[in-house]
Amino acid sequence: MPAIVRLRPYIKEFFQRADIFLLVICILCSIFGITMIEKAVTGMYEGGWNMSVPAKYLAVQIGSMILGIIAFVLFTVIDVDLVARQWKLLMLVDLVLLVALVLFGEDDGTGNSAWIRFAGIGVQPSEIIKVIYIIVAARQMTYLKEYKDINSFFSVVQMAAHFMLVFGSIVVVSSDLGSASIILGIFIVMFFALGVRLYWFAAGGAAVAAAIPLLWNYFLKDYQKQRLIAPYDPSIDPDGWGITWQTTQSKMTLASGRLTGVEEGHTPSVFTGKHTDFIFSCVGENLGMIGCIVVILLLLILIIHCVRIGLKSGRTFDMLVCIGVAAAVTFQTFINIGMNIGITPVIGITLPFFSYGGSSMVTMFAAMGLVSGIKYKLKPEHFSLIY
Repeated sequence: MPAIVRLRPYIKEFFQRADIFLLVICILCSIFGITMIEKAVTGMYEGGWNMSVPAKYLAVQIGSMILGIIAFVLFTVIDVDLVARQWKLLMLVDLVLLVALVLFGEDDGTGNSAWIRFAGIGVQPSEIIKVIYIIVAARQMTYLKEYKDINSFFSVVQMAAHFMLVFGSIVVVSSDLGSASIILGIFIVMFFALGVRLYWFAAGGAAVAAAIPLLWNYFLKDYQKQRLIAPYDPSIDPDGWGITWQTTQSKMTLASGRLTGVEEGHTPSVFTGKHTDFIFSCVGENLGMIGCIVVILLLLILIIHCVRIGLKSGRTFDMLVCIGVAAAVTFQTFINIGMNIGITPVIGITLPFFSYGGSSMVTMFAAMGLVSGIKYKLKPEHFSLIY
């Protein structure tokens, strides 16, 4: 009997039980992003440059989307509860990734040693760590809520210590403030969704305020300090040709698109990062304000849908995983668009599904697969891939 015939019942059941709407929105965002990446990189290499380079960018992004869809399917059918039970193994994976960054981490052009490259392929470990943190933190928080008092001092300290371990490791090992800030956003939102009393947030805010001088004086480098305050202090780069050059170019590019995009024959803007962190400006240039609104609406649909699935799940663990994924997309979207319009520091945050980057694409699909898997429960025995 042909394999496709044997698999047909499983395929049918997958499409009946999985969150196909979520998958379709992710694919739409990815295809939209690929078309914008094509426009961004083609403009970079026009005029006698090697035109095979844009094709390479597109091949990487399309290949990453395919791998991402596979990851979505796998994380849908694999029970995330069983994955979470292996939290010690997941923490070991975090440790291995961080050690690999220490030994083999490479500068990504922003001063952050956030990439590991081999055989021409780059991997950003912090993207994987982000998904692992959501799973492990959701398990830890669920245990404390169901078996302990989540508002007790020791429960709060345990959750905060886990967060600080991950956050601090990323900052110390790779100086990647962008990825660390997303971990912070995820922690705060999951902490709130868990039902922790507000006075602990006040205490946390006071602790952060006390730690800022230490972080500022002993951990942040001068260029990082300038990036953080540049959006709010024009004297840092009054001419816009220094540390704020990318943001200046991004704002000019966005403005050129007006309502519906530039006219045909317009010479596209060219600046570093237009296809990665500043893909939103490329959308504004080619499709105008209307295109930008469509991007925001698509990502807003993803966020709302994740929250909706979590609230309907009926289980603390499932709810926290969905809320954590929604928080990651929310903070990445806000910071990235803020970078493009000059209201947040340029700290190397991609726009989910739209920016060029294989690691970001695959892990975002995997994170959405976690949400789909929560909707997919309860699974019949023949769909359990982990026992």
